[in-house]
Formats: sequence, structure tokens, C-alpha cells
Amino acid sequence: MKKEFYSNGKLLITGEYLVLNGAKALALPTKFGQKLIVENGTNQEVNWISYDADGSIWLDIQLSFEDILGKTILEESESVKNTLIEILHQGYLLNSDFIDNSEGYQITTQLTFPRNWGLGTSSTLINNVAQWLGIDAFVLLNNSFGGSGYDIACAQNDCPILYHLENGKPIVEKVTFDPEFSENLYFVYLDKKQNSKAAIASYYNNNNSHLADDIVTNDKITQEVLNAKNLHEFAFALEEHEAKMSTILEMQTIKESLFPYFNGVIKSLGAWGGDFVLVISKENPDDYFNEKGFKTIITYKDMIL
Repeated sequence: MKKEFYSNGKLLITGEYLVLNGAKALALPTKFGQKLIVENGTNQEVNWISYDADGSIWLDIQLSFEDILGKTILEESESVKNTLIEILHQGYLLNSDFIDNSEGYQITTQLTFPRNWGLGTSSTLINNVAQWLGIDAFVLLNNSFGGSGYDIACAQNDCPILYHLENGKPIVEKVTFDPEFSENLYFVYLDKKQNSKAAIASYYNNNNSHLADDIVTNDKITQEVLNAKNLHEFAFALEEHEAKMSTILEMQTIKESLFPYFNGVIKSLGAWGGDFVLVISKENPDDYFNEKGFKTIITYKDMIL
């Protein structure tokens, strides 16, 4: 019996890092995502094939039920396989039927965005697996990959959301965010995939014990971003957010480090230093970024659901 599942990708507009400590984050589901197709298999194993957006196969592996049940850890070169085993093992602990009452599976995943873009290859997978197994995706994320869970919330919603953690529990609020100035908003890929798991670990290891005032400031800025009536108010709020996070992380902003002479605002999205940035510009910025070697520039309407 064939089953299909789909989850949206994500972009985090405000609240990066601080969302891990309970700050409110504005997050936007994308028009890009990932599909999971599950069919019956044999031999007490999972035959897993993953396709990139261009149709190329980037993963083709077999996972035995024995490996999943025992959470077999393979050598470091098999990191993707280890991650899948971990996710499916945790899935089994939450719903054992999918292995106890099965002969095997043929599983196919299909991304609609290049997997190096950082729009949620892992989160869309975890949410799809959770849909398939009928389990809580936030619990599966927490038990396997870790993170705040805002990306799971985007995977599950087709509209902008405000997201925060309250006593460790995800709180998702659907919000209206449809800026009249969206034609001045662009997303530029920095040609550098960030490891979200590593970025989160680094953040935890550095400075997150005295952030109460910073969280209050973040929440105020997030509300200003949501309520912005024009491009000037929106840009001012995001510049303030970027400056605040630069101080907290003790890192240069992406504009300071890569685009100091750009006539506009550039805001990091998610883990700093890679993936996409949000560009606010009164003029089409394609020529500027193309000259700098950045060729992937996507308009707001083409990116956001």
C-alpha cells in the first residue's frame, strides 16, 4: 500500500538562537519542501532512496530492522545513515507497530529545493516520518536531532507563525504577515550550507545563561517586524535585530563581513554564516550579488507560501 506525505520548508526571520531559550520567533513556511513515499517491502529491511531537486539520487541505502532496533552506529563516513537509524529508532520507541507488524519498506524522498539550501532537509524528513508513524513530530525531533522545533511548526503550517517554547513545550501562533512591500524583499543564498546542529551546540557552549533582557528585546523587535506598516519600519527593526544578535554572538553581521557597501539591509536567517539571508532593497539587487558571485536570488513571492 502506497502512502505519501509532504512537509514545508522554513525560513526563520527573527529569533535565531534565542528561540532555544524561549524567545518568540517569526518563521515563514516556504513554497519548497519534501515529499515522503512509503511502499511495502521485504526482507525485514528499509530500502531508502532520496532524490535531490534536480532528480539526482543523493542517497541509496538499505537499513535492516535489526540495525534500527539496536540503533547500530556505523563508522563516521556513514553519518547520514546513522542519522536515519537514529530517527527511525526513536520512531520505533514511539510506535513499535511500524516494524513489529511489517515485512519491510521501500521509501522514497523527493526534495523540491536543492538540499544544500538549508530550507529544512532534516525537519521536513522528521515531520514526514512522524506523519507516517502517527507520532508527535516535536517529540521525534527532540529525541533524535534536537533544536527548538520552529522548523517542525513551519513544516506543519501553510501560513506565517509566531513560535516559542514555554516550559519546553512548543507554542505555535498563526499570524498575518503579508507585507505590501514584499516586492522589495529578496532571499540570497550564500553558497555555504550551515550545520544547524553544530551551530546550536556552539551557541549552548558559549553564552546563553544571562539572556532574559535580550529575550525581552527580541520579542519587542519581533512584534515590530510583524506590525511594520512600511519598508522603513521593517528595515529598521531587522537592522536592530541584527545588531543585537551580533553583540550576543560576538560575530560580525553578514553585511559587515561580506557586503559592507550594499545599499540596503541584509538580515541573517537561522544559523549565522550560511544558507539564505534576507535582503531589503529598493532596487533589484541581482546585479550587485551576481557580481559578488552569488547567483541564487529568489523573490519573496517565489519563496514564501
